[in-house]
Amino acid sequence: MALDRVHILNEQTGEKFLAMFNPEEYSLNKDNNYASQAIPGLTSPLLQFVHGNLQTLDMELFFDTFDTQEDVRTKTLHLFNLLTINSDLHTPPVLRITWGTLDFRGVLAKVNQKFIRFFSDGRPGRARLTVTFNEYLDAATQVSQANLQSPDYHKAHTVKQGDTISGIAAHYYEDATKWRPIALANALVDPRLLVPGQMIQIPPLPFTDPSTGVVLS
Repeated sequence: MALDRVHILNEQTGEKFLAMFNPEEYSLNKDNNYASQAIPGLTSPLLQFVHGNLQTLDMELFFDTFDTQEDVRTKTLHLFNLLTINSDLHTPPVLRITWGTLDFRGVLAKVNQKFIRFFSDGRPGRARLTVTFNEYLDAATQVSQANLQSPDYHKAHTVKQGDTISGIAAHYYEDATKWRPIALANALVDPRLLVPGQMIQIPPLPFTDPSTGVVLS
């Protein structure tokens, strides 16, 4: 049995877009962002996880209207318009892309239209569209997936230029001398070396040192 064609659902309007032909392949991409910390005396920098980046979906869609003699742009425009910003929500629509076992929720980030065959009057009759969708996760979903309500780490701090670990301790614990729980919880080799953009977990007090069992409060 032939595989159903790619469906793209506009979650805001309920409208569906059906690809004319299925792609030969698609790719899912995901990566993480790390900050490097150069430590004197070590052969290479230490890596500190900062945050995960968006998952993306890439595919190429083919359009051909030579049988009907239509301008192929009448078909590709439906997909291209998914980049349009909604005047009420001030954002492009959230989409659900399904094909076989693929089920991807995201927004259309990029469309590259290539017209490759033309009618005698110059109108295009065939096109290839390379499209990129960015994963869309609302805040509630991300908090749930990251388990930010864990009793071990109830807060997170993004390091800014000029931040110090004692200053961070003063902000969250109202005591600059209580920086050791933060250093231990984040396995900081040198607490003096913080990188802007680095994500620091702030553990609740009292904190138990996992390596020694000593309770710090």
